[in-house]
Amino acid sequence: MKYFQKTSGIQVTPQALEAWHHAPGAFQRLTPPWERMRIVEESAGIADGTRAVIEMKAGPFWTKWIAEHQDCCPGKSFSDIQVKGPFAHWKHLHQFQSATKNGCYLRDNIEYRLPMGILGNFFGGALVRRKLERTFKYRHAITKMDLERLAGKDDSEPMTILVTGATGMVGTALEAFLRMRGHEVRRVTRNPQRSNDVRWDVRAGELDLSRDANIDAVVHLAGENIAGGRWSTERKQRILESRRLGTRLLCEKLATLDCPPKVLVSASGANYYDQKTDMFQDETSPKGSGFLSDVCEAWESETALAESARVRVVRMRLGVVISPAGGALSKMLPAFQLGMAGRLGSGEQRMAWIALDDVVDIIHRAIQDERYRGALNAVAPHSPSNREFTKTLARVLSRPAVIPVPAAALRFILGKEMANETLLADLALSPAKLERLGYRFRFPKIGEALNFMLVRAGSSNHGKELPESVAAEDL
Repeated sequence: MKYFQKTSGIQVTPQALEAWHHAPGAFQRLTPPWERMRIVEESAGIADGTRAVIEMKAGPFWTKWIAEHQDCCPGKSFSDIQVKGPFAHWKHLHQFQSATKNGCYLRDNIEYRLPMGILGNFFGGALVRRKLERTFKYRHAITKMDLERLAGKDDSEPMTILVTGATGMVGTALEAFLRMRGHEVRRVTRNPQRSNDVRWDVRAGELDLSRDANIDAVVHLAGENIAGGRWSTERKQRILESRRLGTRLLCEKLATLDCPPKVLVSASGANYYDQKTDMFQDETSPKGSGFLSDVCEAWESETALAESARVRVVRMRLGVVISPAGGALSKMLPAFQLGMAGRLGSGEQRMAWIALDDVVDIIHRAIQDERYRGALNAVAPHSPSNREFTKTLARVLSRPAVIPVPAAALRFILGKEMANETLLADLALSPAKLERLGYRFRFPKIGEALNFMLVRAGSSNHGKELPESVAAEDL
């Protein structure tokens, strides 16, 4: 039998810590972004005998893991016992223990046995141990960050929130966060799979909201993937029309409701602005002249109909969203992990970026706070150059990054227009409005974001942990 323990101090009460673990969406929230995992079945709550069924991807294969909750002691602990899965034995004890007047310890104790006995330990023992250390370092960090950031800031009332693009990288993370906060999330999708999903077909102009008259808020994230392939004339048309027609259809339907939602948070892009300017651009800066600038302008203009129906509209101009769960970073990681990467072009072009957890947090605040309205730059306050980003990612991964990719090669592979407006784009933006609203970024600098998301050595600015040694007895 092998044993693993992780203990962290969190500045909330044990009751708040336990409630967080019991909340819908918490399990998905705890899933590290580098893991390929999908929840097949999730119980409504944690009690003796309830089960969670997940599927995990190992190489090309998906394996099922069934865990049953046992030994539930309200306010103190509960256990997960493997019923079916990759281990010969697995028992995970979650403990919530008082530490100070307003603080507690989160302790995870795991006892496990690998399959195939001595052979399993020889070939997989060290790998499993490293994976447990990495996974639980992330789980404790996300738990601490969520609870301490949101302590004492309860949402006013549970809301019903409609989300388009809910199965994408941002939408998946947002759904977990909103459900954890007590809200009902209804996905707008072409292929409904849940009872509360809403079907739409943008090309056919179909979106039935007849049974959704009590929608409180809408988050619109849907759109054709900009980096999904070389920009042919046909593909550029799909990129434009998916955003223009989708937003138009959504806003037309919202405007017809007897009681429209209070707020629409509609995604847009940082590419709205011009490139290669010396000054940092804020929400008052003029529109740029490229293809993506035109797309963003058309995208945003379609929300006017919702505004005419007295819906508060937030046009969120997103930078490059950073997460190993998808998007640009997930595509970069294999080359960087092999030490086969380097700067792009001159490396001097600046990147408007934002961490996935900040995107989710900002959307949540935009739903709740009536001061959020109009154009909003959802970008981190520091815009690193591509050279700086490359060096930072290589340092976090402990890999060299000495193989540059010439700009001419990128233009040959992607086409001049696509390369210039994506990988070679020089965008330095200021989150001026967010700063005036007092928003405190979880990850203001790229190094902090990468250290957190990839769980590598590095400092965090989320407050001191209580000393772990106080509660770190052996099993």
